[in-house]
Amino acid sequence: MEYGFTDILQLIGSLGLFLFGMKVMSDALLRLAGNKMRSILATMTSNRFLGIATGFLITSVIQSSSATTLMVVSFSNASLLTLPEAISVIMGANIGTTITAWLITLLGFKVSMSAIALPLVGFGFLFTFSKKDNTKNWGGFIIGFAILFIGLQFLKDAMPNIDENPQILEFLKQYTNAGFWSVLLFLLIGTILTLIIQSSSATMALTLIMTAQGWIPFELAAAMVLGENIGTTITANIAAIVANYQAKRTARAHLIFNILGVIWMLALFYPFLRMISWMVQELGSSSPFVSAAAIPVAISLFHTFFNILNTFILVWFIKPISRLVEKMVPEIITPERAIEVPKFLERKMLKYPETAIATLYKETDYLYRNAVFEIVTHALNIHREDILSDIKAKKVVKKSVEDFETDVRALYLSKVKTIYGEIIKYATLAQSTLKLTETQNRRIMQIKLANRKMVEIIRDVGELNRNVSKYLESENSYIKKRYDNYRKIVISGLRVIFLYKDEMKKEEFQQELIILSNKVENSLENESVEIDKLIREDLITTDMASSLVNDHDNVQVLIEKLIEVAQILYVSADPLFNDIQEETSSIDNAA
Repeated sequence: MEYGFTDILQLIGSLGLFLFGMKVMSDALLRLAGNKMRSILATMTSNRFLGIATGFLITSVIQSSSATTLMVVSFSNASLLTLPEAISVIMGANIGTTITAWLITLLGFKVSMSAIALPLVGFGFLFTFSKKDNTKNWGGFIIGFAILFIGLQFLKDAMPNIDENPQILEFLKQYTNAGFWSVLLFLLIGTILTLIIQSSSATMALTLIMTAQGWIPFELAAAMVLGENIGTTITANIAAIVANYQAKRTARAHLIFNILGVIWMLALFYPFLRMISWMVQELGSSSPFVSAAAIPVAISLFHTFFNILNTFILVWFIKPISRLVEKMVPEIITPERAIEVPKFLERKMLKYPETAIATLYKETDYLYRNAVFEIVTHALNIHREDILSDIKAKKVVKKSVEDFETDVRALYLSKVKTIYGEIIKYATLAQSTLKLTETQNRRIMQIKLANRKMVEIIRDVGELNRNVSKYLESENSYIKKRYDNYRKIVISGLRVIFLYKDEMKKEEFQQELIILSNKVENSLENESVEIDKLIREDLITTDMASSLVNDHDNVQVLIEKLIEVAQILYVSADPLFNDIQEETSSIDNAA
């Protein structure tokens, strides 16, 4: 019997059906558990073992190591995960992917799923009529699960039988009898197959069927499994091509981790296979070196033990791997560009709620620390480096006697308006296109509020700017002193927010903001007393008095809004934003 073109098409179609079932099942599980899984991933600590457990849990639940690694790459791109954290999660994902192999081995070979697969499709289809999203997703999972095994059954039937096609065995013999070179060849075949199919699960299914049909012996099937481990890393590396250097490092670390594992396994290949054979026989089966029927379980054991051992050997080398990857993919310094151009906003970050919120936060924080800070200080005729210095506020004011002739409106139009519009647009897109939890939606609303407050801050300081410049060198020493005091009050506020904030924990910073608010209130009360005294003693003109009273309110509102934005960004943030805050705080303020 010849294996013709039609048979090949049936084999490809069967593989496509298997992959479709895997995708439907994985997508449904992602919708069911995705929010929780991403939340766990985003809030995990730097503990490497917790990272491994997280990667294992996510991959076991969503049944796709590719989905997990893509998620890790996206989170690295948004700075939600550090490189060591990302590596530990990927290590766990490698262990989690072995669950799929056991699923195929135990249910696809040990249990006849074909009899119940079609009824399962019908049962799952009924769920899809539900108005509840979770019930619909459960229906999708059941349908995907059933289609996966229908595809597997078709694969087994479409795979040419050795008894009916002895020429296949004759063809393979020239490649299977070359000793260790055959092992390397089939490792390469496993890698290429996974690269082409883009699914290690599908390649694993093909490998298991080939062994069950007697095509290839145990050791060459194990070599293919090692190749699949290398091939599966390509998905993350492709995704990282258009990502930033952090995501590229994560993808490269995945590749290095799997290659290192394959290298040490090849060194111990035959002794390790003999150990697996002994374990299979201890479980009551025959040796996989003798019986083709025993190979699927042996291959699943090999896959599982290899990934577990590889993880617990290389987990102690996460830092050296990180350093190696950092040398391979150096940090890319973003060229200086106009601040009004968004620095972090990218449409691709709208894939997950966590990455969208992280990007919105980073862009807002950068705008606050740079453009807003610059406009406020220059409006008061003060240099930013003086605010960030140890010079006392009184001396800063005394030395700042030059009128910067700041056009607040022009600065707003050139440095804030465009980026503010992009943040609001991006936030609205996230709210309308992503399935957000109540907490996530509230966080985006907070970020939008912070941006509106920043625009109001610029408006308020614009009002203050005119009189600060007008009376900067006034011949009336009384009015000049009062405006110098206003400047000192604002300097004190800016220092708490932009200078001392990074040295405090969130709770300490909140306390400092409360203290700052009280100090400003007391200082402005004293200013009110002084203004009344100047008016009574006729030491200032009516116009001066009017300006002082109006700007008294402007200073109060300005500080209140600066504090409110700081609270939204640095106090009210969820735990997953802590690392981002630390990272963005290290960005140097442009002079």
